[in-house]
Amino acid sequence: MPLAGLRVVEFTHMVMGPTCGMVLADLGAEVIKVEPVEGDRTRHLLGAGAGFFPMFNRNKKSIALDLRNPEALEVARKLAASADVVAQNFKPGVMTKYGLDYAALSQINPRLIYVNHTGFLAGPYEHRTALDEVVQMMGGLAYMTGRPGDPLRAGSSVNDIMGGMFGAIGAMAALMQRGITGRGQEVDSALFENNVFLVGQHMMQYAVTGQPAAPMPDRISSWALYDVFTVKDGEQIFLAAVSDAQWVTFCDAMGYADLKANPQLTTNNDRVRARPTLMPDLRQRLANHSAAELAAIFEKHGLPFAPISRPEQLLDDPHLNATGGLADITLPDGERAGQTARTTLLPLAMDGQRLGVRLQPPVLGQHTAALMQELGYTPEQVQALQQAGAVA
Repeated sequence: MPLAGLRVVEFTHMVMGPTCGMVLADLGAEVIKVEPVEGDRTRHLLGAGAGFFPMFNRNKKSIALDLRNPEALEVARKLAASADVVAQNFKPGVMTKYGLDYAALSQINPRLIYVNHTGFLAGPYEHRTALDEVVQMMGGLAYMTGRPGDPLRAGSSVNDIMGGMFGAIGAMAALMQRGITGRGQEVDSALFENNVFLVGQHMMQYAVTGQPAAPMPDRISSWALYDVFTVKDGEQIFLAAVSDAQWVTFCDAMGYADLKANPQLTTNNDRVRARPTLMPDLRQRLANHSAAELAAIFEKHGLPFAPISRPEQLLDDPHLNATGGLADITLPDGERAGQTARTTLLPLAMDGQRLGVRLQPPVLGQHTAALMQELGYTPEQVQALQQAGAVA
């Protein structure tokens, strides 16, 4: 594994910090999740958060410590000092209060890489409490996703997940630099700045054209054929032709010789200008075809298309199942604890292999005793701290 031999200790919760740890764990690092003795809150969330813990905490070990207890806090400090990377995503000041911040730990281990996952990088906003929804609203993403006047957050925790990914990228870059200098460093990844990076293309559009970007449902498309079509039996399918060559292929495949010969539709920009009349015409022409028929035609001719799928349908996706994009995990908590479920893997293949599940999402404190004994604690000391409620 690329990161085999690397130790990561994470003080994380929810999605952003755990995503960083999951990426490093999937790449082969030993990742140790420090949880409170009552467990990470995401173990028992309902609704949209029900999958957070098993999704973002595979390939990790769990140690459960009550950091308010001085002896348990000492365990955490020893564990953090033994790490190559420490990752955290708590509010500013929390880790400093426990002496688990970079300033304290780097005095013990100058080679330490310390990754903060925060709402905002240093500046006027840095003490605000951030959520994915907060930064999507203030960072323009919700404006771009929703209809005009109806801001709408994206349908996934995009900033939390990408913020964790950037934390992992920063950690790996710092590790490479440590190999040259011998010293570690502090890395900061932030939700707001991640969101701004996502909408940077729209900011640049304004800089280049002088025209503000319209919300995606009301945008001026760069391509004429690039839309969702409602077809036979009310089915929907996304169809596109994003070059002049693809437009000719589309016309030939569908038998639209008149559109192909129309001089007002020769170039892409011509077709974009003609969208007010072209799109109603295409919608009427395509309405009598089934989605499956159109998919077969577009696939045969190498044209872009997509069925409109729901997340649960992807569990049966033939491509994902054929290529090893899904893997079984054992659920650690809740009514289905001990049962298996399918999870998505990192979208990477290395040396032709997908990065799979080596360790199941841990049950609370599953590795507490083993890790403490590795740090020099005797079984009797571990048991005493367990009986005192300092560790679990």
